[in-house]
Amino acid sequence: WLVEDPSLPIVSANFLFPSGAATDPDGKAGLANMVASLVDEGAGDLDSQAFQGRLLNQSITLTFSASHDSFSGRLKTLSRNRDEAFDMLRLAVTQPRFDPDAVERIRAQIQAGLAARIKNPGRIAQQTFRESMYGDHPYSRPVSGTTESVAAITETDLRRFVTRRLARNELIIGVVGDVTVAELGPLLDTAFGDLPERAEAFNIPRAKPSTAGELIVVERDNPQSQVIFGQPGIYRDDPDYYAATILNHVLGGSGFTSRLYDEVREKRGLAYSVFSYLLPLQRAALWVGGAGTENAAVGQSIDLIRGQWAHAQEFAISQEELDAAKANLIGSFGLRFDNTAAIAGTLVGVQFRDLGIDFLNRRNNLIEAVTLEDVQRVAKKILDPAALTVVVVGKPEGVAATRTITDGG
Repeated sequence: WLVEDPSLPIVSANFLFPSGAATDPDGKAGLANMVASLVDEGAGDLDSQAFQGRLLNQSITLTFSASHDSFSGRLKTLSRNRDEAFDMLRLAVTQPRFDPDAVERIRAQIQAGLAARIKNPGRIAQQTFRESMYGDHPYSRPVSGTTESVAAITETDLRRFVTRRLARNELIIGVVGDVTVAELGPLLDTAFGDLPERAEAFNIPRAKPSTAGELIVVERDNPQSQVIFGQPGIYRDDPDYYAATILNHVLGGSGFTSRLYDEVREKRGLAYSVFSYLLPLQRAALWVGGAGTENAAVGQSIDLIRGQWAHAQEFAISQEELDAAKANLIGSFGLRFDNTAAIAGTLVGVQFRDLGIDFLNRRNNLIEAVTLEDVQRVAKKILDPAALTVVVVGKPEGVAATRTITDGG
């Protein structure tokens, strides 16, 4: 999809392949992420230094990333350098070098990051929560992998990912800026025309998130605790998604005006942060939240969070809250389109979610159409305080853990 905008001499292109870290082979978690870190570290006849130097000299930004559901990239260039920019993109996706020195340097960087993460309470909480919710599903694995899995990735693995996962039949593209339809076609042919026609098929089943309602404590001798909580949520293509969006906005998604913030922080000063959000992945949907608080306040904070979950399940929200949430969600929507890169990302996201080419025109109407009855129905259908899995990393007080994990595991 293309949005022409000749007001500035800039072209932004976002692109996505729906083959992310969830497709990493067993024992090779972190493969997609490692490929994303390496495809611009030398390609074609250019080694890493020459490739990065050319990007810098031409003021071209080219980055890649991986999530559980996708492998994606972003390109931004001045209009006068767009031919060079799309040719550099071609080299990265079709002729990455994976030189041994670059591979080992990136591997060391990733492993250094992983070593830091295992000491970070927030990262520990996230990973423990994923494992408790997803079990042995690929979503339970960290996108960056583990020290052991990253060490096991070979050059052959890297090249296989590129040849098996990056193909034209699954490619999604969004372009915004100083380029016409007639000019863009050849540029895209240059960048992606040499990719295989079809990607290798893969099958990632839908996850069945836990409803066990565990309270897991990961003991760490810290003065504060990191808390993550969540339960099964709602998929993006569910007709009730917008009612759930409004409910979450009131419950914990609106920052300083949310119920969780008001009850846990504003009225009682128990936490320095508390929030919730919807997490609709392609093969799982969660309703997630988090909090950070002193160890002595953890038990009371969790009780209040569960209490707000139960209250929302029973009584949902008021008309005043509904009106305020709609106004905020509709009024803030335009902030997503303040630059070409953001618009290009939105174009890709709309295609990836299969929301329809008219989605940007319909979205605010979908929000406006939600009624109190819709929100009440969704609250009773989805919210379940007994199903909330809670992970606490720290030395919490006032909690009855169903499972405790010490430094020894």
